Amino acid sequence: MIGWWLNPGYRRWQERSSTEQVEASTRWMLIAYAWVILAGFVAQLLPNTDPGRLTYSLAWAVLATGLVQCLLCTALLHQALDSYLGTRPLPWSRFGVPALLLGAVTALTVALVALDAVEGGVTVGLALYGAFAPFAVTFGITVPRRTAALFLCGYVAVTAGSLAAAGLPWTNVLAAAAVMAAGGLISVFTGRSSAWYIAVIRELEEARGVQARLAVAEERLRFSRDLHDVMGQNLSAIALKSELAAQLVRRGAPADASVEQMSEVQSIARASQSEVRAVVRGYRDADLSTELAGARGILRAAGVDCRAKSDDAPLPGPVQAALGWVVREGATNVLRHADATWCTVWVGSDADGNKALLVMENDGVHRAARDPEKGRTGSGLAGLRERLAGVGGTLRSAGDSGKGTFRLTAEVPIGSPADDAQGAGGKETAE
Repeated sequence: MIGWWLNPGYRRWQERSSTEQVEASTRWMLIAYAWVILAGFVAQLLPNTDPGRLTYSLAWAVLATGLVQCLLCTALLHQALDSYLGTRPLPWSRFGVPALLLGAVTALTVALVALDAVEGGVTVGLALYGAFAPFAVTFGITVPRRTAALFLCGYVAVTAGSLAAAGLPWTNVLAAAAVMAAGGLISVFTGRSSAWYIAVIRELEEARGVQARLAVAEERLRFSRDLHDVMGQNLSAIALKSELAAQLVRRGAPADASVEQMSEVQSIARASQSEVRAVVRGYRDADLSTELAGARGILRAAGVDCRAKSDDAPLPGPVQAALGWVVREGATNVLRHADATWCTVWVGSDADGNKALLVMENDGVHRAARDPEKGRTGSGLAGLRERLAGVGGTLRSAGDSGKGTFRLTAEVPIGSPADDAQGAGGKETAE
């Protein structure tokens, strides 16, 4: 029964990205901090309180009120973090009831001091620190730092004065005030630093997404620039020649002159068609060295340590084009489907020299992505297999659930130069 309850939750946790896991663990760490401090420091009043029905009732009332106050504060903690991150506001009025409960806990503790039921400034200070910590964590995240500091100083001053008026010796009052001040600073700092940490993690994740989109946009701009350079002049010439032919017809010029201009238009159009095919073919056919350099640049810009190795063996053009597509799709998958910290690419050939090999491996793969039975496969790898099958190649993918790694292995037969030339000519004819 326990395994049935744990396994689905564990799978959902594994399917989260590293950023989501860090944010969730930080949020729960803050909640655990508030409860541990309250339970540990407020509960120590019970064994340190003098025996008596009234004093024990007051001590239990302090603990019960503190627990209710902690419950309300931790319920507001997620909203306080969202307010700090700018996703949704949290009005200060929501802190009204927790503040009243904090005042009640403080008043009950002062009453115990007035009844001489608790001795020692450190004991009193720790109890008040435990009661104040949940409120300080949540309230300190929501308000500006100066406001949080003023509230902390005011609380410590008012409480210290109340303890002195209740008859606690000044040395014990100073000890209690020091413990409360230190605990309050720790609580406020813990809350604000954790919220700042989550904000930085979110900004880094957003920056990685922006870098990936910029890389795609840059490639689109390059293609559009090449297409504009190729077609701009030719289209202008076609427009000019067509207009000239139309003017010759209107003026009644000999038909041979108009035919000559339209023949030139036809020649320019055919040349443009060939140039466009060359541009598109260059865009479609991925050059291996270019794709390796591009993958290194994009992945390193996204914070992934990408390293490529090659045995420097010359490969035919169609083989390089096929392997270049593997590198391009593999780098895209690393950016989209993994929180990788490293990626390696190795290019070489088998022992017999009959097949070109490319092995691409990375870490940070989500559970659903590396477990074919748990996650759905995308169309990218299927398209790669079809492309490699066209040149007699194969593509294998494998994930290591223990290490969180994913490996792509591509094999492409190395044909003879004659076969390569024939394959290249066939492609040109097909296009």
